[in-house]
Amino acid sequence: MSLFILTFQLILYLLAFPIYVLNFLGIWDKIIKKVFPALLFRLTKMYNKSMEGIKRDLFSNLSDFENASKEINLLEIGCGTGANFKFYPNGCKITCLDLNPNFQSYLSKSQAESDHLKFEGFVVASADNMSPVPDASMDVVVCTLLVCSVPNTPKILDEVWRVLKPGGAFYFLEHVASTDDSTLVSYLQRILNPTWRLCLDGCDLRKTTWKDLEKAKFSELKLRHIQAPNVIKPITPHIVGYAIK
Repeated sequence: MSLFILTFQLILYLLAFPIYVLNFLGIWDKIIKKVFPALLFRLTKMYNKSMEGIKRDLFSNLSDFENASKEINLLEIGCGTGANFKFYPNGCKITCLDLNPNFQSYLSKSQAESDHLKFEGFVVASADNMSPVPDASMDVVVCTLLVCSVPNTPKILDEVWRVLKPGGAFYFLEHVASTDDSTLVSYLQRILNPTWRLCLDGCDLRKTTWKDLEKAKFSELKLRHIQAPNVIKPITPHIVGYAIK
């Protein structure tokens, strides 16, 4: 079976050879950084339509983490185009963080449509190094479809734990590796992953993010494995839930 997977990986490599050449020359990364926000904007619309019920359920208890002032200081890391804003309760104070500043023009559209929220600012930083965000400053941190693109998941979780107030919550929704290596999804993930990562800004189909969450410092973890409805096969396996500091 390894030969089967290797053969199809080679076919994909040949099909995507021009992209590999551009990557070798250092050009592809510049292209993807400019093109990816527009691509993600379109993909997010389709994804959110299929995942709306799951997201509404995930964020339904956000108000449980209001601070003493009856407010929620919320940091969304990898905020992208602001697709989650409509699920947040009235009056949330939102700080957006993303490594790619090109998302800001798309984010402004979502902000204009979300007058029930208060926007505190946009921070250009990586999820695994959020140094501009002070320690214990956030009631809630949200991360959806981001961890797949950052190599050092434990470092992300350390940073989330650092910026959360005691008793604060980290909400997550991520596509992950299939837990059953004998399934079609698993085979597709292994075949596609090398070229998929190159073409989609480092997105890794084979991340076992749930294992990192289980090992992190959080005092409580609510995590479920789900099969996402109406999405393409390689990203069907997801984890969803929240963890409390």
